[in-house]
Amino acid sequence: MPKPIRLGVLGAGSIGIRGVLQHLAVHDFDDRVVLQAVCDSVPQRAAAAAEKYGAPQSFEDLGEMLSHGDVDAITICTPIGLHYDQAVAAIEVGKHLHFNKTITTSTAEADDLIARAARKGVRLVASPGQMLRPHLRAIRALVEDGALGRMAWAATGAAFGSYHEQEGVRQGEDVLSNINPAWYWRKPGGGPLYDMTVYGLHALTGVLGPAKRVTAVSGTLVQEREFRGQTYPCDCDDNTLLLLDFGSALYAFVYGTAAGNVVPVFGSPSFFGTRGAVVGEMLNGQPLDYAGREIAAQKGSNAILPHYNDRHPTEEFHVFEDILQLADWLREGIPTVSTAEHARHVVDIIESGYRAAETGLTQELRTSFVGI
Repeated sequence: MPKPIRLGVLGAGSIGIRGVLQHLAVHDFDDRVVLQAVCDSVPQRAAAAAEKYGAPQSFEDLGEMLSHGDVDAITICTPIGLHYDQAVAAIEVGKHLHFNKTITTSTAEADDLIARAARKGVRLVASPGQMLRPHLRAIRALVEDGALGRMAWAATGAAFGSYHEQEGVRQGEDVLSNINPAWYWRKPGGGPLYDMTVYGLHALTGVLGPAKRVTAVSGTLVQEREFRGQTYPCDCDDNTLLLLDFGSALYAFVYGTAAGNVVPVFGSPSFFGTRGAVVGEMLNGQPLDYAGREIAAQKGSNAILPHYNDRHPTEEFHVFEDILQLADWLREGIPTVSTAEHARHVVDIIESGYRAAETGLTQELRTSFVGI
């Protein structure tokens, strides 16, 4: 049997802990992937995480992990604005990569990473793998079969609120529980589009296919935020409305806002056709039928992802699922829907949306992807 993938975790912050380290500590997938190293630039954080979660190696510098870490693949759990430079360094020494959302902040960066990976024989998997979710596959089948009639429009989005300030990993006093969220409020990479709406955009385009054009309005509503008694300036766009054109008079309303939600289920768009509608997980007002619906209702939607079992917390299991997708691809040659090409298209939508808002001109999207 193929050997397990030795994984390095780059970034022991909120998502690194909740989405990766707490799952690797269960050890039930040790035949596929094992925790080998933790790297974090915050002094003592990598060492503390390695001790708590059982990593043989810890580093405070990515270059050190790339030079001396016994890793086959790396999951990038750092602020989004750092992803590109870190990925370039890892690809150039032949490390396979999993990206936490969002893969990069620009389409050009994603283009370059995909091209570099192809030259080096490196495989890339990018969260969020929304189309691994059975209910979204069921919705896509309804659309493709014409069960909703001719598709008219769709809606998706998310609001920042004060989610990050309130996360449990930020309320303690030790290095693993007093993690500062300020990067979410700054450029590059901050804001609800890159951080939250990305889920709905992956789902929306996974169901309807690539978008063609985007127009938008966008700005910064909340100028400063407070965390644990300290005030932080905010310069990212936190209040953005996008209008996507999929062609053939099919449109989508997409939002990444400071407050307020329109769609009822996070990461699950609403779809409207001439003969029916899916709103959240309701088809024409009745529960959508899909494999695992009863389990999802009891335990949450992450509990019906392909590799989930009850030994794991459901919290952020979708991140660990995408890492297992990479492990299966490397060990068994099984391709995944969580592709870098799909992630690049979502970045194209976000980046082009910001440019449309700045210029007042509708932007043509130049990327595409092939669904699995």
